[in-house]
Amino acid sequence: MKTMATKAIKTKTLSEMKDKYIGKAGTKERDAYEYELRMDVLGRMIKSVRKKRNLTQEELGKLVGVQKSQISKLESSANSATIETIIKVFKALKAEINFNVKLEGTFVEIN
Repeated sequence: MKTMATKAIKTKTLSEMKDKYIGKAGTKERDAYEYELRMDVLGRMIKSVRKKRNLTQEELGKLVGVQKSQISKLESSANSATIETIIKVFKALKAEINFNVKLEGTFVEIN
């Protein structure tokens, strides 16, 4: 009687896949990838909050003092926005935004 040989399936973590295909953490390529990912998430968050507030891009633009096209760009990718602009947008949306700084695995607190 023949038995089928079973092969162990090799699995990799997301971090291992990023290391292999994007670059190791701390490399220029990996840092650029992580930055773009965070900016994309931030843009989607702005869009989500705007919609929850029942505002159009044009209405939010008027509240912030920018054109509708700038809100559209911000929502599709926030990487060209300044922190000042992002803060203005969230203030106009009456939404709280928090920034955290992590140093050697510990969040830095402002005293």
